This record gives sequence, structure tokens and C-alpha cells, in this order.
Amino acid sequence: MKYWGIKFLKSALLLLSVIAFTCCSKTEYRMIDGFTQGTTYHIAYSDENGVPLDSLVESILNDIDFSLSVYNEESLITKINNGEDLSVDTLFRNVFDRSYEIYKLSGGLFDVSAAPLFNIWGFGFKNKMTITQERVDSALSLTGMDKIYIEESKVIKTNKDVTLNFNAIAQGYTADVIASQFEKIGINNYLIEVGGEIFCKGVNPKGKKWSVGIDRPVDGNMVQGEDLQDILLLSGGGLATSGNYRKFYEEDGQKYSHTINPLTGYPAKASILSATVTAPDAMTADAYATWFMVAGVEKAIEIIESDPKIEGYLVYSQGDSLRVYKSAGIQIR
Repeated sequence: MKYWGIKFLKSALLLLSVIAFTCCSKTEYRMIDGFTQGTTYHIAYSDENGVPLDSLVESILNDIDFSLSVYNEESLITKINNGEDLSVDTLFRNVFDRSYEIYKLSGGLFDVSAAPLFNIWGFGFKNKMTITQERVDSALSLTGMDKIYIEESKVIKTNKDVTLNFNAIAQGYTADVIASQFEKIGINNYLIEVGGEIFCKGVNPKGKKWSVGIDRPVDGNMVQGEDLQDILLLSGGGLATSGNYRKFYEEDGQKYSHTINPLTGYPAKASILSATVTAPDAMTADAYATWFMVAGVEKAIEIIESDPKIEGYLVYSQGDSLRVYKSAGIQIR
């Protein structure tokens, strides 16, 4: 996705179900939508207090942009990547800490320092280079969250050229931050979607759980919502989907996915076409969906079934067929 540019590890495959503002609900529901982080956002919420929340949402999005956006030349992360000695803010620290936790948990398969790898393969800020082992090894030498840490609010790097990019987790975090503010002011029913990553609570205007469509992950399905694989029901948690079927290129008859394995430096060869994850927060769902695309279907299922807080819906290829795995807690409309 492009939000602050193209999101390196994922594409947004989620589509909000059509929200009908009808007489089914006695409480008025409001809608806020717009553009942020190079993509779109959509928010629906029950207006118990009769106060528009557009300015609140805009303020949060602005704060996040100036903290976490690598496409904002004035952002905190851009300045730190450029070597400036600055103290991190709470937004930055929260995302960094959670990224590091999942980096360790995933054995390095989820890594927000992997931008050099995406650059050489043409999925980052630069055009694709001629791939050589030397180039891969050079990019790998700058990859790994063991090379960067925070000490007394300052980012310390073991190599000055190590950089961070939170694109694989920041949109989920954005949804969480907005949800937290909604909670503080007593909003009981809402769905917050930022670039396809979702946090929701309560019910929609019809008094039912929120519906989230998952696109069928097949080549040529480029319009979100045009061909749905399924519609999931959700209330009270985060949801994110990652996939590799919309961003790839072919060279010498071989297809290269934008899902790069940060350990090998090469595109992942996993059979998963899309991974949808639900979790207690959207930031976790966002990161896990990315992780699963690299880990593969067997490992993803193992993780899902061993963690009671995580649910998953995986679409994967088996020969010429599409197969679906869904965990027990996934609810289908």
C-alpha cells in the first residue's frame, strides 16, 4: 500500500462493509473519512454526545505523521534515520517496543529495520537493482533490530546506516490510538479503519457486529471489494490482512513477491496468498499478518492455535487450488 509511500510488507485487502445509516438505530451514527499516510481512512461511530470528532481525529493523524512517517521529511523517524540525535516521543517508543517484541517472538521474520532489502528488490524507495549475493549481504548487514535500541529516550545504533520503517505496523497502531481516545470520551460503538487495518467495538447502525470483507487473493483482483473471499464479523478488537498477490513483478518467467524474508534477504516462497489476523489490538494484528506471510501456512497455523488471543483466516495455494484455514474464533457472516 502507499501510505507514506508503498507499504513494504503488505497490501490492504480489507474492505469495510457498506454501512447503512438507517432507522434501524435510534442513535445517530457519524462517518469521518479522508486521506492519511498516503492512503484512506474511514471511521464510523455512534454519536451519543452530539459532538463531531473530525478535529480530534485530524489532530491524532497529524501527530502520528510527524512521529512515525518515513515520507514526512520533518518527522521524528526521518530525522533519526538521518542521524539526528533526538529524544523519541511516546508514539515512537510504543511502536518501537512492540516491534522489537514481535521481532524477538518471530525469530527475526518480522523486522522494521529491513528497508534496505526492500530497496534492492524494488519494493522500497528505489528501483530494483541487479540482484547479487553481495548486494543481498550488504543489505542484510544493515538489517536486524539487534542493531538498534533505545536508551534514555535516545535511539542508539550499532551502525549509523541502520534505519527504521514502521509501515508494517503503524496503521494498525493508528487505529488503536484513535480508539483509545474514543474510549476516553465515552464512544460505545465505532469502527476505525486506516489503510485496511481495523479496530472496532460495539455494533453497527443495525445493531449487529461490524462486517469486514476480505478480497479473494487472485491475480487480477485489483479493485478492493469487487471479488470477496468472505465477510468476517468483528466486535471488540483489531483486524489486519496482508497479502502478496497485488504487488509483485515478473522477471525471466519468475514471479517475485514483495514479501521479503528479513533473514535470507530473498522473497519469501511461502504458499500463503493472504493472512487475516484478529487480536486484542490492531497493532498486533497488523504485525502478525505480516509475520505470517513470511513464516508460511504451517508455522502460521501453529502460532494461531497456540495463542488464545490470536485468531486467523489464511488463504493459501495448494497446487492449482485455493485453500482456506480459519481458526475456531473466526466468525463468518
